[in-house]
Amino acid sequence: MNDWPDLAGRIDGQVHRLPVRVYYEDTDFSGIVYHANYLRFAERGRSDFLRLAGVHHADLFEGADPLAFAVHRMEIDFLKPARIDDRLEVRTRYVRASGARIEAEQTILRIADGADGEPIWRARVFAACLDAAGRPRRLPAGVRQALAPFVGPESG
Repeated sequence: MNDWPDLAGRIDGQVHRLPVRVYYEDTDFSGIVYHANYLRFAERGRSDFLRLAGVHHADLFEGADPLAFAVHRMEIDFLKPARIDDRLEVRTRYVRASGARIEAEQTILRIADGADGEPIWRARVFAACLDAAGRPRRLPAGVRQALAPFVGPESG
């Protein structure tokens, strides 16, 4: 079933683009997006990128050797605030996938009519592949192969 073809965003070259609308529930009492919600938007971007690349969290965890990704470090810059009804775009680019680790660069932009977007949030995300006991495990060959076309020096 493919009723909402853009629900998971799209991959352009090596960059995943996910549209997000800011709703009342995303804001604090001042009408500005609560800082922790940028992490939620970014998580959706990373997860949907992996999904479109053919890497599914549920399949990894339900396999014979259950695996999951866990973020162990983030570097974040809050550049400008987003407000209710803003149209945002989460851009994700995986820059490394080796050993047990994957690394992503993410930018959230405010999108205005006819404009390319204004960066309002930026992060570098470091995650590890873990087994069910929480020990690091090498990325499965299928994950490395699925990400190979997208991991590289281009930026977006």
